[in-house]
Amino acid sequence: MEVVRRAVAALNARDVDAYLACCTEDVELHTPLEPVVGAYERREGMARWLVDIEDAVPDFQIDLREVRALGDRQVLAFVHLGSTGRASGIPMEGKTTNVYDLVDGKIRRTRVFSDRAEAFRAVGLEE
Repeated sequence: MEVVRRAVAALNARDVDAYLACCTEDVELHTPLEPVVGAYERREGMARWLVDIEDAVPDFQIDLREVRALGDRQVLAFVHLGSTGRASGIPMEGKTTNVYDLVDGKIRRTRVFSDRAEAFRAVGLEE
């Protein structure tokens, strides 16, 4: 679980190198969230995602509300996302449930779910 906490802290600090140090070479991110919908693959893709999200939502913050280990190869995280609209200045927030697949203590794949029940099903659990 600690690698997920370090990775999120690196994202919040906008420290690309620290984030990528938490990931495998073949890391993947699958996200349904606007404005960065899609799959980002390998370290180059993750670096591009970080630039894309920073361009779209420069003040985004990720708050891990709860983190659960599912064995030694998966982590389930309940996340609160916060930011401010670039043009409007209106605070925006959202909630996701993220599934982190780990290999050798590093993040291999992150799947972001806007539907908590769908995340539970993805890891073979019921809410």
